Parts: sequence; C-alpha cells; structure tokens
Amino acid sequence: MSETTVNHPAPGQSSAAGAGAGAGAGGPGADAGGPGLEPGASGRNRPARTANLLYGEAETELRAAVRDLLTDKASWRDVLARTETGQTYDASLWHTLAAEVGCAGLLIPESLGGAGASYREAAVVAEELGRAVAPVPFLGSAVIATTALLAAGDTALLPELASGAVTASLAIPFAAGTRIRPAATVRLEPPQRGDEPGEYRLSGTVSGVADALPADLLIFPVDSVPYGLYAVQVTDPGVGKRPLVSLDMTRQLCDIRLEQVVARRVAAGPAAEQAVAAALLAGAGILASEQFGLAEQCLDTTVAYVKERRQFARPVGGFQAIKHRLADLWVSVTQARAAARYAADWLAAGFGPETTLAVVLAKATCSDTALKAAQEMIQLHGGIGFTWEHPAHLYLKRAKADSIGLGTADAHRASLDVLANLPAPE
Repeated sequence: MSETTVNHPAPGQSSAAGAGAGAGAGGPGADAGGPGLEPGASGRNRPARTANLLYGEAETELRAAVRDLLTDKASWRDVLARTETGQTYDASLWHTLAAEVGCAGLLIPESLGGAGASYREAAVVAEELGRAVAPVPFLGSAVIATTALLAAGDTALLPELASGAVTASLAIPFAAGTRIRPAATVRLEPPQRGDEPGEYRLSGTVSGVADALPADLLIFPVDSVPYGLYAVQVTDPGVGKRPLVSLDMTRQLCDIRLEQVVARRVAAGPAAEQAVAAALLAGAGILASEQFGLAEQCLDTTVAYVKERRQFARPVGGFQAIKHRLADLWVSVTQARAAARYAADWLAAGFGPETTLAVVLAKATCSDTALKAAQEMIQLHGGIGFTWEHPAHLYLKRAKADSIGLGTADAHRASLDVLANLPAPE
C-alpha cells in the first residue's frame, strides 16, 4: 500500500450528499470545513454544529419499506440457500431494492434521476441489510462507486446507476483502509491501432474486491502519471472475474484481471485521489451502520431465545449471569447506534476532518460490537448456534468479514491521535 495520506473531499456541488435530513445548510462540506483540510485542523473558523442522531419521518418510512421487502424476499433460509449456489448475490432482490424502492439512487441528485437524499438515508438502508445479512451490492454500488463518481464530477453514468439498470463497483480490495490510499495494481497501456480519442487501455489485477461479481461497470484506480480513475464495462474483451471462496459468502469477494481492456477516464490527478478517498470514507461510515444493524438483530434474536429456552424449570434468561451478559451487550449496541448515526449525520453534512473522525470512531466501535454480538448469539444459543440450520453462523461470518473490511478497528483507533489532534504521550 502506498504511504500517501490523502484528504477527504466533498463529493462536488452536484452531489445530493448534503440534502435531506440532517444535512448542513450550506451543502456538502459547509459545516465540515470543506475539502482540503488536514486531520486535526482547528475548527475555530467553522460554525458550530450539533449532530442529529434521531431518525426522521422519511428515514422511518424508508426503513419500513426496506424491512418489509427483506422480510418477504430475504429470510435467513433464503440467504443460506443462496450461499450454496453459484450465484451468491440475489440479483432479483437487488433489482427490486434498486429500481422499485429507489435504494440505488439515494445519493444521486434528482436532476440525474436519483432520490436526492443523503448518507443518513443510506445508513438506514444499510442497517436493514445488516439485520438480514442480505446478499446485495448496495454498499459497493449505491455508496462506494456512486460516491466516487459524484466526487469526481462524472455525471454521465449516474442516471443508469440511479435507475438500477447498471450496478457498479470501485475495484479496490475490501480490506483496504480509509486513511492510506491503496496502491493501484492496474496500469495504463499504450493505445492500439484503431483506438478512438478518449479511449485508454488497462492491464493488471485487483484481488479481494467486494460487490464486483454482480457489477456491470468497474471503476479502477490506475497507476499512471497522473494517478487516474478509469471505467470499464465488464462485457468488454479482456475482463475476467474469478469468484473467491470467502468467509462471508453473503458478500462474496472476487479477483479481477484486465488484459488490454478499453477504458474511459473518469478523473485524473488530485481529483481522482480525492474521489477514491471520499468513496472509501463514505463506505466505511455506511458499513458501520450495517454492522450496527447486524449487532441489533443478534441481540434481539438472542433475547427472544433466552426467554423461551427453559432449563431447570425456568427460562435461561432468568439466570443472573445471562442477564448481565445481555445487559452489557445492550449497552454496547446502544453505543454503536450513537456512533453510527453520528458518522452518518456528519457524512450527510459534508466531508472534512470532523467527518473523518466520526467515521473512524464509528467503524472502530461498530466492528467490535458486531463481532461481540454475533459471538454472544452463538454462545447463548448453546449448541444450536453452531448448526448450519440456524442463522447464527451467517451473522458471525458477516461480522468477522465486516470487521476487516475498509479498515480494522485497531487500524482506525491507531489514527485517532492525529485526527483528534491529541498530543503524543511523553
């Protein structure tokens, strides 16, 4: 990985990231100080802002619509059965979420066919997808790839993304962090005879990419001078995708290989660097909301179980040791909710040092909480938690994979001293 630290910009004036509930009055970056500010920079010249952690009416209605759909079409038995097939992503479910519910275009302005909403609404959808461990590419397409295009100022592809006709993926390893720009492993090749102006050739490989298997469009960071972002159609000659046997088969990873593939440039130089940084930051923030949703579902399922499971002629939930463990878990889940909502609200307000700090805190907190909740779910379900015929293992695998994705909790905590402008210990 490259050791170049990058700033996190606002996704451009055309972005709807600052619209909707909780958005700052001045649009993206207005309250966060705008792009280009170093982590830990003083906020004396920026207006004070109070984050809104509550859910608005529109967010509540969106949650109800998504939950009803997932209850009907993505029960844990459906999800489990799909993990054993060759098509682990549910294309039909994603099409319904994207086209009928409008989840694919939440961050895209209404003028481009989107909903003109914000990261707050995207976070609500992620919470519900985490509760259902739904195998859909919402994070990769509707959040990460869409943010990259918005930040790069490339609007040509956004209407198709908003309609759900096209699914996109930013071709970066899922394990990449948010503070250090991932090293580009795709290179720019010389043009070939007959290439049209504006066409470029790419070669290289990218390993461990999430949400790329169902993608129609791939966006690659390219090792060139200057650094660039390039878009590739997966149906073009020379594009190869190899599915990986992943720990979490509800978000199956894949390796991508390019050999002299025709590409279109999306952005170059600082604009490309900022687009990648914004996409990874937004992805980590929304992934934290997914982790919170997963943790809450684990807690709810476990509480319901210990109320019914009886031992020594009484519910096991009546034993004090069980009560203490669940009470501790409830506190952790409640803290995770606050951290995730705080990050989503700052993302909706714009990109800046406060937003970066909020996302880092949320991802570190929610990674630990989701993993703890899934582990407790298995432990407090006793032997049933280890069986294939119970959803507990699906949640544990998703929690473990998410804890690694877009930066581990330890990696995020390690950057807090710089982000919060804390003095180093003597």
